[in-house]
Amino acid sequence: MIVILKQNPDANQLNRLISWLREKGIDVHETIGASQTILGLIGDTHHLDMDLITALDIVDDVRRVQEPYKNANRKFHPRDTVIKVGDTQIGGGNLTLIAGPCSVESEEQICAIAESVKKSGATMLRGGAFKPRTSPYSFQGLRGEGLRLLSMAKKLTGLPIVTEIMDISQLPLFDDVDVIQVGARNMQNFELLKALGQTHKPILLKRGSSCTYEELLMSAEYIMAGGNEQVILCERGIRTFENYTRNTLDVAAVPVLKQLSHLPVIIDPSHATGKSALVDSLSCAAVAAGADGLIIEVHNDPAHAMCDGPQSIRPEAFDALAKRLRIISDAVSAK
Repeated sequence: MIVILKQNPDANQLNRLISWLREKGIDVHETIGASQTILGLIGDTHHLDMDLITALDIVDDVRRVQEPYKNANRKFHPRDTVIKVGDTQIGGGNLTLIAGPCSVESEEQICAIAESVKKSGATMLRGGAFKPRTSPYSFQGLRGEGLRLLSMAKKLTGLPIVTEIMDISQLPLFDDVDVIQVGARNMQNFELLKALGQTHKPILLKRGSSCTYEELLMSAEYIMAGGNEQVILCERGIRTFENYTRNTLDVAAVPVLKQLSHLPVIIDPSHATGKSALVDSLSCAAVAAGADGLIIEVHNDPAHAMCDGPQSIRPEAFDALAKRLRIISDAVSAK
């Protein structure tokens, strides 16, 4: 349920209304806009008398929200959420470029790539320390050592770190991580999501390969219900009957998720197809569709990468792509 207040509501009446609602066991989320204030009511609101609330002097309208996700719902929060990370931000008309290797392999590798992508305009550094792999015999990442090397690259370049967590037990190791990524396989690991809801770090939540928009938003709701409203939605391709590409990028996810939710939406073109030759086109399409950013795999020697080399582009290709993306972003913003 949402309660839309009249302009300049009386502060005493508003406080009494909020106190009364909380006494009823309702969590109240207040959004103050330029022209109106909205109270998002979270909890069992079926017993609340809509007519009684509507009759209050400060109330303009009361509406029930049918969608099961509340905190992530645009009806509760009409304005786009902007998430600040270090000296940069995600959302608010800013095109965020997150770039780096699929996995951290060595100090020389991660630092060289970090310096390169920063020069090309990347504002955040990605790199996997813990790697979920289909085969138990594949490279699983450098784990704690990988996090240490990412911290070194951060000190060298100033780029905030984005890296994936796989289990609640790893959380104490992520103190120096700026954005915690939840991979597609963990999108519905609800215990992990609840634990991340207790943190104060931005969470990059990737869509599961067979999950709907509502399921993605419900996973975001798990994090936000715990008190952490810094969630970034990421479309990274879904499973379809097509087998030419690793996955199928759902570009429609950008406008759909932005219609349903106020959370920023980014695209992962690397995992979307598993083919480096397609990263350029998909990145351009994502920005044209209104994505708030991209997370792109960049490796200085893809042929010898320890993980996902075929979908990684070289630093020089990222540099050229970044230039094109800025042109597209400027054109979209000018509409």
